[in-house]
This record gives sequence, structure tokens and C-alpha cells, in this order.
Amino acid sequence: MDVTAFEELIDRLGEDLSLWPDEQRLAAEVLLAQSSAARALLEEARILRSALAAPPVRAPAGLADRIVAAAAKTKSDTAEPRTEGETAEG
Repeated sequence: MDVTAFEELIDRLGEDLSLWPDEQRLAAEVLLAQSSAARALLEEARILRSALAAPPVRAPAGLADRIVAAAAKTKSDTAEPRTEGETAEG
């Protein structure tokens, strides 16, 4: 087994090698013993699985309303009212 085949198996079967069929698992274990690239792939897959299993991050209540209010205030603060007779060029 090479690193490319190992990566494809991780994508198909997951990062838990104990769930792989014996033939693929044994070949993967041999590759892992010899290849730092394979070990890195497995670690990345485990990290990704852990991140996906974590609870979703939620914004604090009212955050969207505060952002919209701040944006509206900034917009009104930067808008200069024109007086009669004034052109866009000033």
C-alpha cells in the first residue's frame, strides 16, 4: 500500500483503523510504521473528525443586531448632509 491508497481508504473507511477490513488494516499498519506522511495523514483525519464532532459555535444572543446597529451608526456618522445649492463636487 502506498500513501495515496492509504489516503483514499481513510476517506472511504474513516480514520479508525480497527473498523477496516483485516487486509487493508494490516497493510495500513505496515505503511504507518514506515511512512511519516501516512502518520501525518492519519493524524489530520483524526483532528478533522474531532473538530466535526465538536458542538457548533454559537454567536452570543443579540450579536447580529449589535453589528447592524453599529453599521447603521457608522453609515450615518460618515454621511455628510448637503445643503441647498451644493453639488456632488462640492
